[in-house]
Amino acid sequence: MIFKPRLFTKRLLIGFNIVAVFFFLLTCLLPYLHPKSWSMLSFWGLLFPLLLLLVIIFAIAWLLLAKPRYAMISGIALILGIKGISVFFAFHTSSKFNYQKSPSTIRVVSWNVAQFIELKKNNNKGGKARGKIFDLIREQDADVLCLQEFFTSGDPAWYENISYIVDSLHYPYWYFSDQYNGDLHYLGSIIFSRHPIIDSGRVQFPPPTLPEALIYTDIVVNLDTVRVFTTHLQSIRFFKREYEQIKKIKQADDSLLYNSMSILSKIRKSAAYRSIQADIVRDEIKKSPYPVVLCGDMNDVPNSYTYFTVKGKMQDAFLKRGSGIGRTYSDISPTLRIDYIFTDKHFKIVQFNRLVKKLSDHYMLVADLQLK
Repeated sequence: MIFKPRLFTKRLLIGFNIVAVFFFLLTCLLPYLHPKSWSMLSFWGLLFPLLLLLVIIFAIAWLLLAKPRYAMISGIALILGIKGISVFFAFHTSSKFNYQKSPSTIRVVSWNVAQFIELKKNNNKGGKARGKIFDLIREQDADVLCLQEFFTSGDPAWYENISYIVDSLHYPYWYFSDQYNGDLHYLGSIIFSRHPIIDSGRVQFPPPTLPEALIYTDIVVNLDTVRVFTTHLQSIRFFKREYEQIKKIKQADDSLLYNSMSILSKIRKSAAYRSIQADIVRDEIKKSPYPVVLCGDMNDVPNSYTYFTVKGKMQDAFLKRGSGIGRTYSDISPTLRIDYIFTDKHFKIVQFNRLVKKLSDHYMLVADLQLK
């Protein structure tokens, strides 16, 4: 048999194309596969951007080689995966955020503030992260603040952050998940409001998930009442050791397999725990007698069971008014959008902003909402 290099190369490329399409379509199916049963597939959701790029590259390459028949392999996959693509990328041109608020809108901020970085009082006058975080919050002039990984302390040697926000940033109403962290320290999610809070509540997530909570406040705005939820879902809980393992994986050193298995194990477990929490969040949203806004750090990407379950039929403020990929987590990967502002259909999303400032390991999200 005569070896034909061109034929072999073509068949090899077709094979690679089919493999890329298979795994791409697999990631598109993940929102419909409950992680409690399919946790071993959770890692593939993180590879969605790479697989999408590969499928597009194959389609373009076949067209450039004048092989439209083979380009259809990727073309059909892109059509089948359109729902996953539509939540991954916001197809709008970037526009300048108008800081002049309309009286008819509600400005909402959502931000994982990473405990303000500085927990204990110090004399560092040069680059205080806590002060810069508060300055950025002040600049937004928001009506409602939803903050995750919020820290406050009753120990005078540590920062008591609730009083500062109430007195200096002028948010007289608040509700805190109030999770005691030992030694008079408290950590959790909190909602601050400049409008009266007439009711509030907390739903504790069950073990073995982390002791986080879903909280809500019923806020009166211009004679209407809206229910604002915020939460921080199960994180993968990467510590210094895991970040070092990720670095070794990127460098492809000799311990690649060991490091990969350790990371994958944590991803699988956290995805299964988040799915339990996501089901609870969905059920609580359905119970709301008022229009709903939900903000938070979901610790999961858009093409995931968590995202589709929590979002349901709600609007994603970033997809409505943002542009591009919308990364919200500053470490590990440039494609991680894991923080969201959702609203139900009672709201019109007027504008959206993502402030790319490395004060926390997450970026602040801001949205102006208008009740229809």
